[in-house]
Amino acid sequence: MCKDQAIKPSRQEAHTTDIILVDIINFSQLESKQQLEIINFLTSSYSKMVETMLANSQMKLSHLMLGFISTGDGFYCILNPRMKGFGAILGLSFNHFSEYIALKYPYFRGIRVAVHTGEVYGFVDILGNKNYVGDGLNECARYIEIKNYTISTVVISDTAYASFQKFLKRYPDFRVLLVEHQFKRSPQFGFYDKHGTLHHGYLIWLRRGGIINPPNINFNSLMAGR
Repeated sequence: MCKDQAIKPSRQEAHTTDIILVDIINFSQLESKQQLEIINFLTSSYSKMVETMLANSQMKLSHLMLGFISTGDGFYCILNPRMKGFGAILGLSFNHFSEYIALKYPYFRGIRVAVHTGEVYGFVDILGNKNYVGDGLNECARYIEIKNYTISTVVISDTAYASFQKFLKRYPDFRVLLVEHQFKRSPQFGFYDKHGTLHHGYLIWLRRGGIINPPNINFNSLMAGR
């Protein structure tokens, strides 16, 4: 593989989908041993949570998400485009599970969770692994910078909220499920990032937290119908 092939994303690898960013609060202020404990426990806990969700919905991992990207103090989760709109619900599930981590580690101050629908590009990195870049990742990161972020909420961009509403139209049972969990949403707000760009979004949360499984989609029939 030549150098250009290894580092340049292909236009054919472009995806517009949901991106979830999980960021550990005050991670850099922890001691090195505490950082290692938290990131190891968070990674293994969320891996088990995702495995359980997939088993409950009888899905393959690739049907739910394209991949994870470590940020050092958290991770990006990039959904399969066919699951676009579920990112808000997955973000709420990630946020709920953090309560269990806080019970084990008293120095854990929680996580920030942001969800955005945007564009990413897949490429093969220098180690031969699949990775992603794109404005969607950068846009998502802006939303955890808001000053009025409240613990136990998920901040969601206006584009992700639009995808979320379309998802609920396709799967009305999830609207009923969210009502049961007492889903709440703030009014739309606007904020300027460090570059002076205006963004719009919402805070969402569940008064009755929980882990919500993805819809069981028959991907074989979807592919056959293409």
